[in-house]
Amino acid sequence: MSERYRTVAGRGRARFEIRGSEFIGHIDTATTVEAADSFIEAIRQEYADATHNVPAYRVRAEPLREYADDDGEPGGSAGKPTLNVLQQEAVENVVAVVTRYYGGTNLGVGGLARSYSRAVKDALDDAGIVEQRPHERFVVTVAYDDSGTVRGILESTGVEFEADYAETVEFAVSVPEADAANLRDRIRSATSGRASFDSPDS
Repeated sequence: MSERYRTVAGRGRARFEIRGSEFIGHIDTATTVEAADSFIEAIRQEYADATHNVPAYRVRAEPLREYADDDGEPGGSAGKPTLNVLQQEAVENVVAVVTRYYGGTNLGVGGLARSYSRAVKDALDDAGIVEQRPHERFVVTVAYDDSGTVRGILESTGVEFEADYAETVEFAVSVPEADAANLRDRIRSATSGRASFDSPDS
């Protein structure tokens, strides 16, 4: 996968009516399939009275995971157009749901496809698109004696981190993948190998 990728800056929402039907586009970031599924389920619960809640997502994995579902709309009229917008905008780690309240007038497959596409596009515009570098997360554990040294290295490199001072000191670090190995080497060197490194889930 390329080092940089496009995604949404945060949550976005858009709403409009077409011939009595109300469309609401929802969009958010999702770095895992589980996060995407969770967002979809939350929208379905929030808009449980809607006629349709059409989901789509593109999540960075090996390989890229893509998903869309028509949620009861005619085949190809909703899920595919929703996903197509995400593909055309080349955004990844993103999940979208378009909520529709049926207004009594059939829009036809073409009208539906245009409406679902517009809802996603408008929600994308509301959220804003940013360029990201893939990040690696790990936890650095050190004794108090080394904590100032490690904190100084992290602050000087400008990476995101959270410190937890308990019996030992743990720094939960998020660093661009391309810089991760070098940062670990610097910390190992500065602490004479006393720092330990773990994944955040271990």
